[in-house]
Amino acid sequence: MAVPVAFFAVFFAYPVVAIVGRGLKADGVWQFGRIGEVLSRPDILGVLWFTTWQALASTALTLLIALPGAYVFARFDFPGKQLLRAVVTVPFVLPTVVVGTAFLALLGRGGFLDELAGVRLDTTVWAILLAHVFFNYAVVVRTVGGLWSQLDPRQEEAARVLGAGRLAAWRRVTLPALAPAVAAAALMVFLFTFTSFGVVQILGGPAYSTLEVEIYRQTAQLLDLPTAAVLTMVQFAAVGAVLAVHAWTVRRRETALKLVDPAQTARRPRGAGQRALLGGVLLTVLVLILLPLGVLVERSLDVPGGHGFDYYRALRSVDASGGTFLVAPLEAIWNSLQYALVATAIALVVGGLAAAALTRRAGRLVRGFDALLMLPLGVSAVTVGFGFLITLDKPPLDLRTTWILVPLAQALVGVPFVVRTMLPVLRAVDGRLREAAAVLGASPLRAWREVDLPLVRRALLVAAGFAFAVSLGEFGATVFIARPDNPTLPVAVARLLGRSGELNYGQAMALSTVLMLVCAVSLLLLERIRPDRSGEF
Repeated sequence: MAVPVAFFAVFFAYPVVAIVGRGLKADGVWQFGRIGEVLSRPDILGVLWFTTWQALASTALTLLIALPGAYVFARFDFPGKQLLRAVVTVPFVLPTVVVGTAFLALLGRGGFLDELAGVRLDTTVWAILLAHVFFNYAVVVRTVGGLWSQLDPRQEEAARVLGAGRLAAWRRVTLPALAPAVAAAALMVFLFTFTSFGVVQILGGPAYSTLEVEIYRQTAQLLDLPTAAVLTMVQFAAVGAVLAVHAWTVRRRETALKLVDPAQTARRPRGAGQRALLGGVLLTVLVLILLPLGVLVERSLDVPGGHGFDYYRALRSVDASGGTFLVAPLEAIWNSLQYALVATAIALVVGGLAAAALTRRAGRLVRGFDALLMLPLGVSAVTVGFGFLITLDKPPLDLRTTWILVPLAQALVGVPFVVRTMLPVLRAVDGRLREAAAVLGASPLRAWREVDLPLVRRALLVAAGFAFAVSLGEFGATVFIARPDNPTLPVAVARLLGRSGELNYGQAMALSTVLMLVCAVSLLLLERIRPDRSGEF
């Protein structure tokens, strides 16, 4: 636990506490009375209420739509499965401002729905909910589907032989085994929608505002740091309470599971019902995922006078950015790949050690650390970004002028995904296997290498894919620390969208399309990596 604790203490707790302290201190004295003043304001109460109920609604809607997809990807084998799995993960790494822009083109004035039926959904809560499902669909599919594909179907078949119906067998055998993964997926979706920023800012208009949007408005527009600090503390406390309840419920339901090679559980769909389910999932992916992505591609090619690659050619020129960057926007692609690889390595080391520690020990301190690991997903990225700027500027941690600052910020968001992806599988490993290895003379390191690693290799690859994808699309904190001569793809897109003119907008759509393609290719390569078969596992 030493490495994860030190990492989070230095690069998360210290910056957040420092920025909150600046907002609540006056002449070195804490002003806690400001908390009551802020929370008694009707506008702030409205923001808190909307933030909570839209996150709950978004989580429920995402689970309802994505769980059938998780089953299809886990249990069915069909042509193009690997490609489709990579495609559904692409939206998760897109900057939220790009997601909001894509849905605005679909649901706003002159958008697809407006032209088709004369209906507009922008500035309504439905546009926000649909965009959140689009963004988080892959979280449920990969987190739940990853474990579902390793559950032995013979257990459910045995229940059927003993007289249980199909639904009863699934409810009594499979659902309890999936509960930790479903809870982990629901938790991640809730945290991302609870702290939603770009989607709500673009699609919600002035009528809707989440805590994250309000923190940004109070900080960047109104320069009211005390109010922003109070809202950060409220968000921190709310997320901490949710994580504590989640950790308690998961501990009560986790058991040792019988895991098998995923290749043994996937088969071609049989019967009209299974084919209808596969068709429904494919239709959902087409309408919910591919249609918005198609809008991005079309906008990137929509040049004055027709369609062409003019916006892509302009990415190679510094002058074409209108002074937005010190380098050509195209260099943001290489920057993002480098940063994402380093951030993934950091997240795997820190998250892997944390997951191993949480698996082997069950003390109160360790259980509390389990919940704390998820806090970077629920704390304002604006706060973390500002905190980096005001704390990591003095020796021995003077990192503001170094390139490592960006991967560190990205790894903060990647570590929770590594932990939550690996922990259910690690806890499902039968401890008697380790004990048997020890009895036969294996050291703890060799027992981990010979027993745990073969069983969790696939989960490790999924965790690496999630960490890489999240790092590619991280925007909230990176926008404050990425230098103009080394922008990342999300930062480049946001800066181009913030400038007027067709050229800047077209380049933003072109960079978004490039980000989409880079992510799709990376995830497709990851899907082709298969772990070695290890016995019945």
